[in-house]
Amino acid sequence: MTQRGAAVVCGASMGGLLAARVLADFYDTVTVVERDVLPENTTQRRGVPQGKHLHMMLSRGTRILGELFPGLPDELAAAGAPVLDGSDPSRFYLRVGEHVLCRTGQFADPGAITMRLASRPLLETVIRRRVRAIENVTVLDGRDVVEPIMAGDRVSAVRVVDRASAAESVLDADLTVDSTGRSARTPAFLEAHGYERPTEQSYPVGLTYSSQFFRVPPGSIAETVAVIGPTLERSTGGGLLVYENDTVILTMIGVAGRRLPTDLPGLMELAADLLPAQITTALRAAEPIAGVSTQHYPASVWRRYDKLSRFPKGFLVVGDAVCSFNPVYGQGMTSAALQARALRDCLAAPATDDLSHRFFRATVRKLAPIWQANRLNDFAVSPVTGWRSFAQRALNWQTDKVMAAAAVDIRLAEAFVRILQLIEPSTTLFRPSMLMRVIKGNRRH
Repeated sequence: MTQRGAAVVCGASMGGLLAARVLADFYDTVTVVERDVLPENTTQRRGVPQGKHLHMMLSRGTRILGELFPGLPDELAAAGAPVLDGSDPSRFYLRVGEHVLCRTGQFADPGAITMRLASRPLLETVIRRRVRAIENVTVLDGRDVVEPIMAGDRVSAVRVVDRASAAESVLDADLTVDSTGRSARTPAFLEAHGYERPTEQSYPVGLTYSSQFFRVPPGSIAETVAVIGPTLERSTGGGLLVYENDTVILTMIGVAGRRLPTDLPGLMELAADLLPAQITTALRAAEPIAGVSTQHYPASVWRRYDKLSRFPKGFLVVGDAVCSFNPVYGQGMTSAALQARALRDCLAAPATDDLSHRFFRATVRKLAPIWQANRLNDFAVSPVTGWRSFAQRALNWQTDKVMAAAAVDIRLAEAFVRILQLIEPSTTLFRPSMLMRVIKGNRRH
């Protein structure tokens, strides 16, 4: 495989780590620059506030991790991360509107839905350890990326400053990757050097989420995953996920500007209104770990770098710096994995034009179906007026019929779970065979 010189990745986020893993196969050296001092043990870190909330790598992302890091799923299992697949539907509690998806019977393809339920700190620690073990990868933590350095029409280096000593250095780069998250400064950098800023597609979400970790006795909660979606009439929802070391996380959400309690009693009172009684009973008897964490997420944003006619050579943007999905769907890490696979495919293919244009076009094919499905789902629970209210009522009526049938049909329930896990597109439910199941299911329901 042809080696291409030096690559620099700005940010040791999940997107940055996965990009570094891919680049290590194509570049002589890969340097990851991270502003946080990275912990050696499994712990929360400041640069990943989302790690304190319900977090998972979906089935599709888990598959990609297994490709990039052979043996990683088994390593996570050895670290205590529970394995969840489709062999026992009763371990899923998924409620949409007033309907709970069917939990009896067997999935036709249980192995297709496989997750290792590792907390974000554990998952990131294991992946970071694997990336650091790659011979041509170096991780520089405790350093800020000041700015990329232009040479003509390409980025040729990165200026870095040590946060402790304030010493500056310059890292030469044949390729620089921005993986610094939603607050990435690339749009301003482009504008300062005579390029257009990317168009931003966005829509308001008005999401607030409050979370609490618990330590629970083994087996005290039968469900491994519980999710209750908000509705137009009820702007709250929530979820629970079982992690390693007998820990679970409870995350309650409020949409359309609904604010949530920031104390544990208030959080449990809200949970008791939505979650099954056996779960809240177990949580009340469990040991809280630390305190309640609360975060606000105003809008989903997609920076359309694929639409730019000019872009610096030797420069890419990945992860949340490109597209920041509503976190309620748990797709961020899987999105990073999909982008890493797109990067690998672009680097492996014979070069026909500039890498950045090929990569950004490839990411559109990965991101667009997810963005469109999320946009539709968020529209269904957001207050609207005028002609939009008619469209919303039609959408919610349709969703209610599908979910009513999925409550009594294990095949429809399986299809819905596969969609949530990004294994199948949302259009799966509109196939003729599925529509017939919806009709029959509503007759039974």
